[in-house]
Amino acid sequence: MSRTVYVNGDFLPEEDAKVSVFDRGFLFADGVYEVTSVLGGKILDFEGHAVRLERSLGELDMGMPMSRDELLDIHRRLVTENEIEDGLIYLQITRGAADRDFAYPPEGTPQTVVLFTQTKPGLADAPMAKVGLKVITIPDLRWDRRDIKTVQLLYPSMGKMAAKAAGADDAWMIEDDMITEGTSNNAYIVKDNTIITRHLGHEILHGITRAAVLRFAAEAQMKVEERSFSLAEAQAADEAFVTSASTFVMPVVQIDGQAVGEGTPGPVAARLREIYLDESRKAAV
Repeated sequence: MSRTVYVNGDFLPEEDAKVSVFDRGFLFADGVYEVTSVLGGKILDFEGHAVRLERSLGELDMGMPMSRDELLDIHRRLVTENEIEDGLIYLQITRGAADRDFAYPPEGTPQTVVLFTQTKPGLADAPMAKVGLKVITIPDLRWDRRDIKTVQLLYPSMGKMAAKAAGADDAWMIEDDMITEGTSNNAYIVKDNTIITRHLGHEILHGITRAAVLRFAAEAQMKVEERSFSLAEAQAADEAFVTSASTFVMPVVQIDGQAVGEGTPGPVAARLREIYLDESRKAAV
């Protein structure tokens, strides 16, 4: 059955959905995106994603093309029409279509807004959560404004392919001898029952799942340090894990071929995953 997708105000069968070849998202990667998870037919962390979307647009001098309520209605309709029980909703907004020019198009040029769904049965029960990820490290060669969730994802894609070629699951990026983040997730280590993750700044994405997990960790009276950490520190850690909207909390058991801790998922990551899923389901819309 064909999916229903949303394009510029219309709900269409996916085969009928079209975007201009002059769209600046296609020509310049001049756009932003968000991904929200759906569990049990309800949307997780919608408010946080909407706030970050507005911030990303503002950082690129783009406006928000609709209200949060309108955006939520679109999300809900796509969930219903595509019968999504567990899955993802992808949203992309670009500066719109105009003749190719490095200068921004004239004010008033309509933005391009696209949303589509992906069904992911058993999203919260991913087998990898019981096994853990193996990651490699690569230099962080991205632009400096990683806090803006743009569609410039070529280097993260290259990182994932490098990991695959190395027989690993993902890559962590290193800048100035410190871990920044994963290709599509925030990175953490645990040492002596302290959760350590890089502080917020232009160097990393301000993860919505990251914010929720750190809040839940504080509520559970877990110790958290927001600071940079090195590869050597990560390899000597008791545990490691990542967070993202699509993987929630996912343990990391190996970095560059070296086991982290016992080389198996640790109790802190497991507990945070459990808390995050429980609390997020309660608050889902």
